[in-house]
Order: sequence, then C-alpha cells, then structure tokens
Amino acid sequence: MDTKLLAVDYPVLNIFWTMLELFLWILWFFLLFKIITDIFRSHDLGGWAKAGWMILVILLPLIGVLAYVIARGKGMSERDVAQARQSEAAFKAYIRDAAADTPEGRPRSHVDDLARLADLKTNGSLSEEEYQKAKDKLLA
Repeated sequence: MDTKLLAVDYPVLNIFWTMLELFLWILWFFLLFKIITDIFRSHDLGGWAKAGWMILVILLPLIGVLAYVIARGKGMSERDVAQARQSEAAFKAYIRDAAADTPEGRPRSHVDDLARLADLKTNGSLSEEEYQKAKDKLLA
C-alpha cells in the first residue's frame, strides 16, 4: 500500500477527532478509578453503602460516576486534601526523626560530631592520626 494513499484516506481533522476521543477515554478511566479509590477510602460510608456505590459505578458507569460526583464531590476533594496533609506530615516527621540524631531531639551539628570524635579518642577507639583525619574532614 502506498503511504500517500494512506495519508489521503485519513484527513487531519479525523486525526484530531481520534486524539480527542482517546484523551476523553483516558480521562474517563482516570475519573472512574479515582472514584473507586475514594469509595474505599471514605470512612463515613458503611459496607453496604460502599457496595451500593460500587454496583452503581460498575453496572451503570455514566450515571453512577455522575451521581457520585454530584452527591459526594465536595467530600471527595476534602478527603484528597486530608490525605495530602497526612502524607506531608508523615514525610516531615520522618525527616525530623532521621535528622534528629541527638538525644535531645535537635539536629546534629558539627559541634556534636567533634565532641563524639573527642570521646572516641579519649576512650582509645581512635588513634591520634585517625582523629586528626576525621576532624579535618568535618571542618572542611
């Protein structure tokens, strides 16, 4: 088959229409999966309510998705914001715990590292040469 013939059989407007359909199809699935995850994440719904929404969304997808967005759209966004805040707080707590290396809970500084090196030298765990190398590395 000739490539020129193929290009003539599928005009540019049809390419744009196909791209729009593909984009809307992907958008539809994104919305459907977002709603399904929101149904399971929602704590204010009981088991039967979750089952009812799932049946409605799966058996009558267009009506179910639109009804869910109309009925529970505001709560859906609030749950998303709460989930984002909870994730951010957990991440910040993890960073604080990882950075807080001192018993007092404050971030470790060069002074703390030098004091630890001096203690290791005093205990005999480090020789004078090892102590000087580590100290120079910290101060550099």
